[in-house]
Amino acid sequence: MLIDSHAHLDSERYAEDREAMLERAFAAGVGTVLAIGIGEQAAGMHRALDVCRQFNGKPGMPRLYASAGIYPHNTHEIDDAVLAQLDSLLAEPEVIACGEIGLDYYHEGAPHPMQREGLIRQLEIAAVRKRPILIHCRPKDGEIDAWDDLFDILELRWRPTGLGGVMHCFGGGWEQAKRSLDLGFLVSFAGNLTYPKAQPLRDVAARLPLDSVLVETDAPWLAPVPDRGKRNEPAWVLRTALVLAETLGVEGEEIASATTKNFFRLLSPRADVGN
Repeated sequence: MLIDSHAHLDSERYAEDREAMLERAFAAGVGTVLAIGIGEQAAGMHRALDVCRQFNGKPGMPRLYASAGIYPHNTHEIDDAVLAQLDSLLAEPEVIACGEIGLDYYHEGAPHPMQREGLIRQLEIAAVRKRPILIHCRPKDGEIDAWDDLFDILELRWRPTGLGGVMHCFGGGWEQAKRSLDLGFLVSFAGNLTYPKAQPLRDVAARLPLDSVLVETDAPWLAPVPDRGKRNEPAWVLRTALVLAETLGVEGEEIASATTKNFFRLLSPRADVGN
């Protein structure tokens, strides 16, 4: 069975067929999905947990876990109430990670200093709750400004915790991948790994050890080929897994086994709860 390590199951794009979408995932061999709790606004970060509790235990569906976090462009919404909500959610047994959090300098959104401060405040809460983190990092095209700022923060504020995390939807180069591994992070690949122009990303993936990678959909976005541009869903994580397997020179069964082991190794302190 495969694990989709990052999917926005609470998206309104699944409002009409969420249950059927999860059934398709299970039928495709997806045994577990991590539902990402960032909502459309920070106050909606609980919705991923709501989806988990609605569907867990139903036959013919993946086991669901949740995360909670404040997306970089929502960091201007941070106040004491939002941080208290994050802390409360990270205490819930099904919420096994903090994220996605990080820095995004590509899109117009919260000012960069505000993003950095928001990330640091969330790292402090995640450290106390002993939750790994799920990092979103997107620099401006052709630049590594966001990566440099991110690693400066993580080296100082996160490395000492030893909790590690996931570089979600990785899009950096080999230097960023190497620094991520050095920090104890797993590197996760989404559907964009399958795109024709993504050979530089596949070249980075080919250099990674098998025990350092995950696969994800980032659904409902980043549908893999041949359905690029359509609404993505967890069942399609298989396509990314097969491209990653080919890139690493292993069989599909081996990539499924390895990414499953990697996921539970990182998240094992809470991964057996709520069954």
